[in-house]
Amino acid sequence: MRTRRKQPEVPAPERAWDEIVPGLWMGGHEFRGLSGQREFAVVRDEFEVVQTLLRLPGHGPDPGVEHHVWPIPDGPLDGTQLAGVMRLAQAASDALDEGRKVLVRCYHGYNRSGLVVAHALVRRGYTADAAIRLIRGRRSPWALHNELFVEYLRAGLSTARLLEELTE
Repeated sequence: MRTRRKQPEVPAPERAWDEIVPGLWMGGHEFRGLSGQREFAVVRDEFEVVQTLLRLPGHGPDPGVEHHVWPIPDGPLDGTQLAGVMRLAQAASDALDEGRKVLVRCYHGYNRSGLVVAHALVRRGYTADAAIRLIRGRRSPWALHNELFVEYLRAGLSTARLLEELTE
C-alpha cells in the first residue's frame, strides 16, 4: 500500500540531535528547547559531514563542512529516492570508518533521517529491528513512526527499491 496513515500529533524532539552510535548523529531542523518552546536547530561546524533530507534556508552547515542534500518526502519513495537513501547511508558509513563525525537530519529527525541512519547501521551488521530499537532508544520513541519506512527497512532497501521500480 502506498498511502500513509494519518499520524497523531507528533511532538518536537527534546534535543536538536542525538548520537546513535559513536560518531553518527541524527537530528532535525526544529526541537523543543528548555523553555518548552520550539526552537530552530542550526548546525554550524559541530560535524564534519552533514546529510540533509529536508533543506531549510539558514539552517547551515557552515561553509567548508561536507554537505550532502537529498530531499525526499516523509512518505512513499520511488526507486530513485531509495537509491539516494542507500548512497547517503553508504557515505555515512564510509565517513564513520574514516573517524569523521556525521549528522543525518530531516525536519524533526525522526523518519527520513531514521531511514538513512538505520540503513547505515544495517550495512554495519545490525538487523533492521535492532537498528530501529537503537534509534528509538537514543533519539525518541517517535523515531521511525512512519510504518512504510519500517517496512522498507525490514524488507531491505535493495528489495524495496526493486519492488518500487517494478511498479513504476
